Amino acid sequence: MNSAAASRAAAAKILQQVLQHGRSLSQAIPNETEHLEANTRAFAQAICYQVLRQLPSYEWLIAQLIEKPLKSKVRIVHYLLLVGLCQLRDMRVPAHAAIAETVEACIAVRQKNLKGMVNAVLRSYQRQQEALETQLAQLSAQTPALAYNHPGWLLKRLQNAYPQLWPAICEANNIAPPLWLRVNTQHHSPAEYLAKLKAAGIEAYADKYSAIQLAQGIDVTQLPGFAEGHVSVQDRSAQFAAHILAAEPGMRVLDACAAPGGKTVHLLEHTADIQVTAIDFDASRLQRVHENLTRMRVRAEVICGDAANPEEWWDGQLFDRILLDAPCSATGVIRRHPDIKWLRRADDIDALVELQSRILSAQWQLLKPGGRLLYATCSVLPEENILQIQSFLATVDDAEAIAIPIEKDTVGGAEALDNSASAGWQLLPGAADTKSTGSTGSTEGGDGFFYFLLQKRK
Repeated sequence: MNSAAASRAAAAKILQQVLQHGRSLSQAIPNETEHLEANTRAFAQAICYQVLRQLPSYEWLIAQLIEKPLKSKVRIVHYLLLVGLCQLRDMRVPAHAAIAETVEACIAVRQKNLKGMVNAVLRSYQRQQEALETQLAQLSAQTPALAYNHPGWLLKRLQNAYPQLWPAICEANNIAPPLWLRVNTQHHSPAEYLAKLKAAGIEAYADKYSAIQLAQGIDVTQLPGFAEGHVSVQDRSAQFAAHILAAEPGMRVLDACAAPGGKTVHLLEHTADIQVTAIDFDASRLQRVHENLTRMRVRAEVICGDAANPEEWWDGQLFDRILLDAPCSATGVIRRHPDIKWLRRADDIDALVELQSRILSAQWQLLKPGGRLLYATCSVLPEENILQIQSFLATVDDAEAIAIPIEKDTVGGAEALDNSASAGWQLLPGAADTKSTGSTGSTEGGDGFFYFLLQKRK
């Protein structure tokens, strides 16, 4: 089987792993593409991301093209049809090649007998494409979940939380995001690194707070100084954590729920001579923390431990600063991880809120009087963010909100948070937080993130 057909087969298997077996893209992609060369691996990945961004639309089209759902033993062919439709609708692949290679991929997924069926369905779409897409557009105008390609439960939560902004949030979620870089200022200023990129023929731009956005995606290992720790890949929204926490030399700093270690490293880059402890419950993900520390040539104490149960690992010494990047729904990073829309369930949110509350209460006990804790999530849901903080503040008497020490207009479009706007930011994905209802999504801006800064009274 040729590599083109192999990439289609791999994409179908990845989609089956995600949608049928509940595995994440980050788990499924390596499992199904390790035998592929880099370019065919990237092609398979691109198909999967696009299908998952617009899954309801693709599923509706398949329902019009086949008489009844495929039986479980040949279900892989359903995912192969998604792969074929994606090429015909949204990829720059000649129709004849898209159909021929997808049909050929039936052999790789052990469904050779259904090659004729796959060929017929894809050619049927090709003949009816204009009529089907017109019908889909008309139906979408009456069905928000189909128009915005989001599950109904999530759409309702976004509509309730952001009555004016939810369309822009959904649109931003469905657009491939840019690649953002964080410059290690111990080696270069952002301006100096931009000059290095320009010299290497890489087009890039710096935002108001020195995060660098690449005009096009690139193999990060080809970035100047990447192997030497001069630059890291990190979304612009995530880069605010170290600046907001504002550790000072000599301080003990805890990075709770630290994996994969991007913020751990940034804390060490941002402030010299601090003692950082990084903990995470997932031993396998802690390997990424070690890798990041090694590449960036910085040191931290790394502990496998449960942030909700510090008595299992804590040495009894209080911390001056705590960064709590809490486990969350990750609804702010859907544009980077479109599988989140289909893997997350409505009842997950209540469980996450309860876990966040336990971790926040436990971490608060580790903070020195006068110390500061930064609560962060990559969620856009109020239950995990401002409502979580309000609940915490109502149950403790030694916590106070502290103004975030960054001018808000350097961030661009942070949502105000009731009477605590200066202490907390709700950043929305893309440029959603600067757009009005009915506007289109954008690749501008960072991921959806929440920050709230707390200080323990002396």
